Amino acid sequence: MNYPVMTAEEAARLIKNDYVVGIGGFSSVGVPKAVPAAIAKYAVEEHEAGRPFQIGLITGGATGPAVDTELPLAHAVKFRTPFQSNANMRKAINSGEVQYFDCHLSMIGQDVYYGFLGKMDVAIVEASEILPDGNFIATTSVGIVPDLVAHADKVIIELNHAHEGKLKGLHDIYLPEMPPYRKPFMITSPGDRIGTIDVKIDPKKVIAVVETNLRDNQAGFKPLDDDTRAIGAHVSNFLVNELKRGGIPKEFLPLQSGVGNIANAVIGALGDNPDVPAFSMFTEVIQNSVVDLILKGRCNYVTGSSLSLTDDALDVMYAHMDVFGERLLLRSQEITNHPECIRRLGIIALNTALEADIFGNINSTHVMGTKMMNGIGGSADFARNAFLSIFTTPSLAKGGAISSIVPMVTHTDSSEHSVRVLVTEQGVADLRGKSPSQRARLIIENCAHPDYKQLLWDYLRLSEGKGFHTPHSLKNAFKMHIAYEETGDMRNAKFEM
Repeated sequence: MNYPVMTAEEAARLIKNDYVVGIGGFSSVGVPKAVPAAIAKYAVEEHEAGRPFQIGLITGGATGPAVDTELPLAHAVKFRTPFQSNANMRKAINSGEVQYFDCHLSMIGQDVYYGFLGKMDVAIVEASEILPDGNFIATTSVGIVPDLVAHADKVIIELNHAHEGKLKGLHDIYLPEMPPYRKPFMITSPGDRIGTIDVKIDPKKVIAVVETNLRDNQAGFKPLDDDTRAIGAHVSNFLVNELKRGGIPKEFLPLQSGVGNIANAVIGALGDNPDVPAFSMFTEVIQNSVVDLILKGRCNYVTGSSLSLTDDALDVMYAHMDVFGERLLLRSQEITNHPECIRRLGIIALNTALEADIFGNINSTHVMGTKMMNGIGGSADFARNAFLSIFTTPSLAKGGAISSIVPMVTHTDSSEHSVRVLVTEQGVADLRGKSPSQRARLIIENCAHPDYKQLLWDYLRLSEGKGFHTPHSLKNAFKMHIAYEETGDMRNAKFEM
């Protein structure tokens, strides 16, 4: 297929002020890099010439520096959805410069289809190969790329030769029908294929192909510390005990894991535990630990929406494609995060929290209830529908000035009804079948840091015995947060009788 070939700078000038632009990629990999960076430079030129230039951004998830660093620095973003993990974009969102729509990752493709976010003018996506019929092979993620190219008026493809010939056959691309015509997703195990290896596209939409040779350059993980090791060990031991007592089938169940150091450590700990059988994963993000576990025979199969791997881990995968080609599959986030698949497969979901309250409500997104961190991502997609929903968090932040266990979370992303187990480096609180008072006692005793236990016990005792089903004190619920804002340390909180 003879698509027009351009430089990134030429393609960038096809983007006009006030366009809504879809950007491919997920967890900062498989993201087009050259064209978004060129758009940022073009925006600066337009602003210096006194002309307005801002665009709306719709992505599958986090997109990395070419999008979420360069564009906000150029003041080129009007609104952004659904997830980001970048300091510059975060600053623009929290200052009010960028209007941010946070939503469940399983829903964004459907929102695009129905036009809830406006007409999409241009989609910019990354491909590892363009096929003779004009369709293309995606790179290290899928995200909502099939939705973007299906519903955008025009498409720009970055053809990334860094992955050329390496990924063909690793994708399972399936674009669901919309209600009321949607059919069941015929997935009964993580490796079931329901789609095609390529992304289908109307050739008439393609207005430019930009050739690149750029790796994702994912940041490495921090070395494990005592807290992350302890959290990993607690989760691993808890699941082994559940397995022994019959709470988990002897074949085990597929795992989902969130993003970051703790998630990577937990999966690594499970893989290293000889009492945990070799397992499969049905998840969003495939991280470094999974590569090691597949090579060791500890992970049988993994399906996800992105290969969020450092360069060295990606090189290991490419060197062993005879193994990974049989055990790894990349899908759209509409499939990996879909409640139907999560519930049917009986996923054990492992996600992280910013803070948890003593009744089991989880804040995944807002610092002190007001400042956006990254977004809800897919955590609630899995938490609400999983066989077993586990949230993890270190018990302390800011050198001990903040307790991650609080009387009431300042923002609720996953409610007590979706949270089955809470784990910190201090221990495990199994919340299943427990009343609010029982949950509070378990969480304080097992998960709170010793520096904060007495403060939390004092809070609970202020309200117990007053005829409340949930023993909250409205005048004291945020006293720990207020103490931090006023004095810099939650331990200075004073509760009122």
